[in-house]
Amino acid sequence: MEQEAIYPTEKLKCWNKAKDIRMKFYQDYAEAHDKGGLRWAGGAWTFDAIPAGLGDDVYPITSEPYSATIAFDKELSLECMEATEVKGYPRDLCSYMRNYWGSIITDKFAFGYKDGEFVPRFQGAKPISFPKPDFIWQDHICCSHAKWYQVVSDLEGGIPMYTVDNAVGPSNELTESKIKYIVEQLKDGIKFLEKTTGRDYDDELLFKAIWNHFVSTSTWAESCELNKAIPAPLDEKSIYSLYVLGTLQKSGKQVADFYEKDLLPEVKDRVKRGIAAVPNEHVRVMSDTQPPWSFLSIFRYLEKFGCVSIGSLYTFGLIGQWEVKKDGTWGAKTIPDVEFSNRDQALYEYVKYELHKPEWQHFYSCHLKSDMMIRIAKEWKLNGVMLHYNRGCEGLTVGIAENRLALLDAGFPVMAFEGNNADEREFDEARTKAKINAFMETLGVK
Repeated sequence: MEQEAIYPTEKLKCWNKAKDIRMKFYQDYAEAHDKGGLRWAGGAWTFDAIPAGLGDDVYPITSEPYSATIAFDKELSLECMEATEVKGYPRDLCSYMRNYWGSIITDKFAFGYKDGEFVPRFQGAKPISFPKPDFIWQDHICCSHAKWYQVVSDLEGGIPMYTVDNAVGPSNELTESKIKYIVEQLKDGIKFLEKTTGRDYDDELLFKAIWNHFVSTSTWAESCELNKAIPAPLDEKSIYSLYVLGTLQKSGKQVADFYEKDLLPEVKDRVKRGIAAVPNEHVRVMSDTQPPWSFLSIFRYLEKFGCVSIGSLYTFGLIGQWEVKKDGTWGAKTIPDVEFSNRDQALYEYVKYELHKPEWQHFYSCHLKSDMMIRIAKEWKLNGVMLHYNRGCEGLTVGIAENRLALLDAGFPVMAFEGNNADEREFDEARTKAKINAFMETLGVK
């Protein structure tokens, strides 16, 4: 018997607006050249405020969320994966990267037009060719980041590329020289952008973009912090559709405004009125790293047990910025109280702020990740943890066995399941549901 509902629930009022922002992002990128604008490609973690200084008609495509969109479309994803394998790229590489490369190799964009409307390919859109970027603006912290776009550049016939090395160590070892090391790279990068595009750089546009970045990342964290409430106002499956806006363009005004003026007030109101994401909430868990995107139904399966996944370090800290508050708890990072007066100062504040990103820290030590996960488990009042042994993302999954042991030592039951975030051939849905059944039984729910 499923657990009975005990809390009121309702749909998010801002849901459709979030979907519209996402679709407009990809449409703007696809149609940029038609409007005389520029297109650039890079990762979701790149310093995306920098290209904003080239003008208001410069549109990015960020690789990870685009690849996740492909992964959701099983038919297209399989075609992309097989295309990369035919080219000789091995299956043990980042699955996001293989989806992205496959989209270029097959020359099929994940979006297209249906009856004049711009929609995802799986909704029946006629596929369009992959829109070629004018330049690549990337950073490097994960092992595949820079190499990802080196291949993209080669596949597209030699796209100009600039990569920033931001792997300078964890934030608890941050020094002035490490900050300035990245600042100088960004300054050189601006020169690269001017030379590549033939445009003059506008510092005022840069200042606005950095401020938007501060607002987006802090406000997203504040929204996730509200999930400490019982019942949780948001569930992780919904969170995936909301956090993605920050992965598309952290420095975009439309994203900053949505998080600050639409999402955060609504989540606060849901907490105030006791509105639950899962009306039969009895137990609370969190997950880890990217989910198997083509099998998000497993999160709905959890609800049959009255189980809500409140999020994860991944959804909280991939984009969100956090800090330890005076009472010792984790909360949204305070936006710097500063007014930019020149480029050097703005870049310095930008880099210093960004180097505290939670999901960057555990590239240096699994213990840093364990500490953050245990903190979430305690402060968000969890009954257990679900760990995705994700073969599709080595960077975020490295050290996960050590994380499991640390969580167990801290007293939290752990369920581990194997899979792949973007290659559906490596996920066993029936086996995973059987594991969930057993795990829920250990947590005392049916």
